Amino acid sequence: MAEPVHRSADEDGQEPAAESTPDAAAGDGPKDKKKPPLWRELLVLAATALVLTVLIQTFLARVYVIPSQSMEETLHGCPGCNNDRVLVDKLVYDFGDIEPGEVVVFRGPEAWGNNDFTSVRSENPVVAGLQSALSLVGLAPPDERDFVKRVIAVGGQTVECCDDQHRLKVDGKPLDEPYVYWAPGTSPEDHKPFEAVTVPEGHLWVMGDNRTNSTDSRAQGGGGLNGTVPEENVIGKARVIVLPPSRWQGIGDHNAQAAALGAPAWQQGIPAGAGLVAAWPLVFFTRKVRKRLTRASQV
Repeated sequence: MAEPVHRSADEDGQEPAAESTPDAAAGDGPKDKKKPPLWRELLVLAATALVLTVLIQTFLARVYVIPSQSMEETLHGCPGCNNDRVLVDKLVYDFGDIEPGEVVVFRGPEAWGNNDFTSVRSENPVVAGLQSALSLVGLAPPDERDFVKRVIAVGGQTVECCDDQHRLKVDGKPLDEPYVYWAPGTSPEDHKPFEAVTVPEGHLWVMGDNRTNSTDSRAQGGGGLNGTVPEENVIGKARVIVLPPSRWQGIGDHNAQAAALGAPAWQQGIPAGAGLVAAWPLVFFTRKVRKRLTRASQV
């Protein structure tokens, strides 16, 4: 007897009742959301970038234009030339002290009446607003009383000019200042002397590297104690020249005091002592290896 043949729904050309067709599922699903227009995406992107820029430059780092010649030739800044843009680290002094030799950007104290540079702003409020916005990212000179100078002495130290070789002195010792620039027609003999000034605690004595073309602690506020800068006015440390590309480089912080004063004799012996201590285990280890190799070759 022939066995009965059981046919599936597929073999009859019909889908099982429990399954639904793709067309039916697509018809019941939610419709695709319409993408936002391109202009809206660009607007959101620009707003996000602006907020991040403001936050970064407020709390982490900011680009500053060097608009004056007071720091030549460490930093380039002069009318009609391609002024340097420097990146200023705003966090470094939250974790450490300001040291002599470092190049810092700071707000001019009230006594500092003379600016190295006066930013020209348009009388048109729209253009002036654009100039202020560009200054935030270093594309235009800032419209504020910010200065960039090198720290020569810190609180408690006494600075004066000069010794018989026309060098600055800190605590009676002459400084080694390889970064100083003497403009054509000038020399160390043009270093204007000033009386000894003991820098108050929490203050700094700052000067420009272009020593005969810098309005700094020697003259601001009449000089003396009025020329010192409160540490709380320091915005940050100048780290790197970011523009123009041909000037990409770090900004040195040569400590003229350390170089000039030298280290105590016991400190000068530290490198030799460290070398001796490190050499002993190295020699011991070398001898061990040599003995093992000799034994192995004799087997």
